[in-house]
Amino acid sequence: MSAPRLRLLALPVLLPLIVVALLATTLGLAPGADAATRREKIHHARSIALHQIGDRYAYGAAGPRRFDCSGLVYYSYRKAGLSVPRTSSAQAAHARHIRKSHLRAGDFMYFHDGGGVYHVAIFLRWSHGHAVMLHAPGSGQRVHRDAPWTRSWFAGTLRGR
Repeated sequence: MSAPRLRLLALPVLLPLIVVALLATTLGLAPGADAATRREKIHHARSIALHQIGDRYAYGAAGPRRFDCSGLVYYSYRKAGLSVPRTSSAQAAHARHIRKSHLRAGDFMYFHDGGGVYHVAIFLRWSHGHAVMLHAPGSGQRVHRDAPWTRSWFAGTLRGR
């Protein structure tokens, strides 16, 4: 059988596969598209949170212009199209726990004591072996970048959920 005839016979089999692949890519259903979209949303949420620097802390507040720690996460990530619970302990239960060494910008740092999670921050980067985070620290303070004050924290992410 000649090569052009063989190509013509393969066309009815390949054409539907090509159409399905193009539709899947266009609709965001291609393998990895969902993960890429989630990464983009996490990056966008981090950007939204960074724009809140200087906003005042207010217990129970979830923005705009006033936040508690979990309210900052709730506001920023929901505005970026990601579903997160309202409180830091519920956010910790919702996130996938990861090793600290696997943190990426936009992941979470959950601070805990014997009674459970009491604070959440957004991980920004590592600097000289120390985490740099964004958070709404407490009464009388404003949203700002900071370093952890304790080693009693664990990491969580919305990647891979």
